[in-house]
Amino acid sequence: MKETENKKQKTENRKDKLSYEGLQEGIRKLETPKIEIWQNQYADKIYSINLDIPEFTCICPKTGLPDFAVIGIEYSPAKYCVELKSFKMYTIFFRNVGIFHEHLINRMLEDFAAAVQPRWVKITGTFNPRGGITTTVLAEYKAK
Repeated sequence: MKETENKKQKTENRKDKLSYEGLQEGIRKLETPKIEIWQNQYADKIYSINLDIPEFTCICPKTGLPDFAVIGIEYSPAKYCVELKSFKMYTIFFRNVGIFHEHLINRMLEDFAAAVQPRWVKITGTFNPRGGITTTVLAEYKAK
């Protein structure tokens, strides 16, 4: 009888793992709005810029329920700075996208670094509790 219970538990655990499979396969291929930039007239100076997005939303890919987060971006511009309106449109795009927190922050980092080409950038996402757990994801990029 105990052996039957163990098999049942293993099957349930496998189902949980399988239920997440395939949910994020297309995340790196999503066509997001373009992040626009403008010429930094102080590219010879080393300084940093902080952006805070206190009401960011996306969708939980498992439940379809909204996820809320505070996104913080700190970067040191080189030749370009991010144009804020285009970046706002970029962030709004994720409102209807089912995406894991970890994937969101890494995708944002890739897109931001490719567009702005900063000296460095750090993106932090602090997501409201889900199941009583607050998730904070931090990703960094440094130019070579």
